[in-house]
Amino acid sequence: MEAADYFDDLAAFYDAYYGEVIDANDVDFYRELAREADGPVLEVGCGTGRVYLEVLRDGVDAYGIDVSEGMLEVLRENAAAAGLEPSVRRADVTEFDPEREYALAIVPFRAFLHLLEIDDQLAALERLHDALAPGGRLALNAFAPNFDVICETYGRWEKTEFEVDGATYVHRTVTELVDEVEQVARIRSEVLDADGEVVAENEAPLALVSRREFELLFRLSPFSAWEVYGGFERAPLESTDQEMVWIAER
Repeated sequence: MEAADYFDDLAAFYDAYYGEVIDANDVDFYRELAREADGPVLEVGCGTGRVYLEVLRDGVDAYGIDVSEGMLEVLRENAAAAGLEPSVRRADVTEFDPEREYALAIVPFRAFLHLLEIDDQLAALERLHDALAPGGRLALNAFAPNFDVICETYGRWEKTEFEVDGATYVHRTVTELVDEVEQVARIRSEVLDADGEVVAENEAPLALVSRREFELLFRLSPFSAWEVYGGFERAPLESTDQEMVWIAER
């Protein structure tokens, strides 16, 4: 549950920071899938509601789970401010016991990569498959490991300035390759106030999963068919500069 600790500690700053740095094209992609779905939608790793609340605004019957209670608390606050009524709870996707069948399950913003072990990755796919109604779909995205990026940026701290309630903070983050054999990276994050004091910090591991490894995982999973795209516009995947976007069918 290391990912839970990581996001619990950063939950209060998450929206303000990621609002500055994230490419939001994924929101429209997942919203479109949710609107097309003929039934309820499940989001795994719903976090503070960046995608989930937009799906809810569209009138979709949406349910969310996340390992971080801190992130879910922020989601509920965001929902209350927007006049929305979320249906979310803390749960681990590898042990998730669905109470209903879903037409669509989504795992946005590379959340699947927080599953390090093959057994956990397969368990998640099996749980998601079982949560779907016949003909239901799973959609997730993940970066393709890019060795130029690893060589040029891993091990270097990156800083971004942002504001929360009128106060200025700096977010410092560094990604490091901690196990070359197992292809496991570690993200370390710190939030500093205007005086340079660290007000939040944590670290979490991340699996580097290639297209071939995802292909093998799906072959070992109960899913009947799957396809990968390069980016949220569903272009062919031809470069590691593109985001891997996977859609699988039960």
